[in-house]
Amino acid sequence: MAQTHQSLIASLEPEIRRDLQARSDGAGLLHLAGHGGAVAAGASLILNEVPFWPAILLVQGVLVIFLFTTLHETIHRTAFKSSWLNGSVAAVCGLVVFLPPTWFRYFHFDHHRFTNDPARDPELATEKPKTRAQYWFYLTGLAVWWFQLRALVVNAAGANADGFVPAKGKPQVAAEARLYLAAYGLLAAGSLALASDALIWAWLVPAVLGQPFLRAYLLAEHAGCPEVENMLENSRTTITNSAVRFITWNMPYHIEHHVMPSVPFHRLAELHRHTAPHASVIEPGFLQFHRKMLASFTNDHRRPTGFRR
Repeated sequence: MAQTHQSLIASLEPEIRRDLQARSDGAGLLHLAGHGGAVAAGASLILNEVPFWPAILLVQGVLVIFLFTTLHETIHRTAFKSSWLNGSVAAVCGLVVFLPPTWFRYFHFDHHRFTNDPARDPELATEKPKTRAQYWFYLTGLAVWWFQLRALVVNAAGANADGFVPAKGKPQVAAEARLYLAAYGLLAAGSLALASDALIWAWLVPAVLGQPFLRAYLLAEHAGCPEVENMLENSRTTITNSAVRFITWNMPYHIEHHVMPSVPFHRLAELHRHTAPHASVIEPGFLQFHRKMLASFTNDHRRPTGFRR
């Protein structure tokens, strides 16, 4: 019988499971200091207009937009041991990437419950690209900007109709969206009052430039994987370098994250040792994944196939 994620978890010794799930404020703060420090350093170089500073915008964009992965880890409550740290960092990162954490947590947890299920996974509500034209448009990030900003306004208006948001959660979703819109208004007003374009060049322009890289990264997590319940099959782990693993908070170990979402980012490499022999879709690199995906597209608008392995 093929190994499932449930049977794999059951096969681990209780001590190993406890060790894998141990959270740490120290590990989280160290990682956050590195990522946040890089963002701050990039902003300083841009705002001080060092030589060739426009070339730094793209690097800054990648660093800024990949705070999405920091947000992701904090809404799982695994970035830090302390709840207040997870909540505080989630609120700031959500503000930066225009994704309020309460709404995103409901959205994302349904994704975990119904991973790669076309009828129930909210990530699949926006269709993955099936042609080369759709692929390149997807990578622009225009669709996701529209989706997130529209959700923010709808939620702030108290008109949330998402099936993954329970009735008891709607007031908090609305209140958080209103706070975010108020914060953006204050930031805009402050910039106008000071006649400053600092936020435009250190945050907004870089975020737009970095979004295609986040789209390309996220596409590799599940696209082309089987539409089955087994997390060892419906998710993809991508082997990559330490720099990518750093800015993504180790999320290229994505099979591992779906097998045991309670395992913090700094223990996913250890969990990989247990999952790798049983995983169906391990890719040797992101470029390799995208080459396979592009080669899989047909001209008749059918679902791309043949790039799972």
